[in-house]
Amino acid sequence: MKAFICGFGTIGQGIAQVIAEKEDYFQERYGQPLLIVGAMDSKSYCFDKKGMDAAELLENKKTTGRVGDRTYTKPEDALDSVDFDILIEVTPTDVEDGGVGMDNIMYALNHKKDVVTVNKGPLALKYREIMDLAEENGCLIRFEGTVGGAMPIINLCKSDLAGQKIKSIRGIFNGTCNYILSKMDNGQPFEQALKEAQQQGYAESDPTSDVEGYDSACKVVILANSIFGRNATFDDVDITGITSINADAVALAKTNGMVIRLIGEVSATKLEVAPRLIPKGHPLSLPGTLNTAEIITEYAGPITVSGKGAGRLETASAIMSDLVAIMDKRIGE
Repeated sequence: MKAFICGFGTIGQGIAQVIAEKEDYFQERYGQPLLIVGAMDSKSYCFDKKGMDAAELLENKKTTGRVGDRTYTKPEDALDSVDFDILIEVTPTDVEDGGVGMDNIMYALNHKKDVVTVNKGPLALKYREIMDLAEENGCLIRFEGTVGGAMPIINLCKSDLAGQKIKSIRGIFNGTCNYILSKMDNGQPFEQALKEAQQQGYAESDPTSDVEGYDSACKVVILANSIFGRNATFDDVDITGITSINADAVALAKTNGMVIRLIGEVSATKLEVAPRLIPKGHPLSLPGTLNTAEIITEYAGPITVSGKGAGRLETASAIMSDLVAIMDKRIGE
């Protein structure tokens, strides 16, 4: 099996590392390796139909800022350079029009390539169109890492909880906001907590997507469509961020044994992201940067999962699970 990694920032480098480290695993499970035959970043690309050494790719990126020595005008120029089976699409999220990630995913599906992605934008904007195109071309597309990074939720609901109705899901889907609100629990003002989040690398220099709730909104759209069978888009979400939360609100919550958390909630009828009062000690009152979700099920009652919502190897773990699922299906055939 041959993979092309589209996007070679933190996550792309992480999955290249994991694929290399799991070479023996792939060989034992499938009797063949998973080869990285192509990789591209925003500036360059490289390819080799016989497979490339992940360590060399990582060293090239570290020393030159580029994954390869070839440049391209259009992403399809790079994607056309070598035959591959699976596109690993990990370019940055764009919730305006899906960005280059949308183009890459559509290219792969139109060329009958399977896709693993952690890019929220395309799925939040055109989920049904993407799924229909995949089915039309006999392609598999997996996207566990789009919602909670290392936190397993999509595959859990669709596989381990198969056969029963998922009534609702609500959770903390943005670690940056949770970090800020946790700091505010301890008396820090919003701006100071945000600055610290940026210094720690949890928040971008432009934190709008996080603090205004847009990142969480993308994730609840993906859950709505993949778990509840809806045909929702980003514009369907009622969104309220955390920028209006002040010290008085946090203090009032505290006197009532509560904390404020940015909660995304999705069901067959609801699609919402907003700050909510959560009782201290409740699973959704967790501090720090973890993502946490409470799944309300038909038979099993509430099930809570949590995990790191971002990170190089953490997100690569979700990609790895999707790669294994696709290879199980394809090589099993």
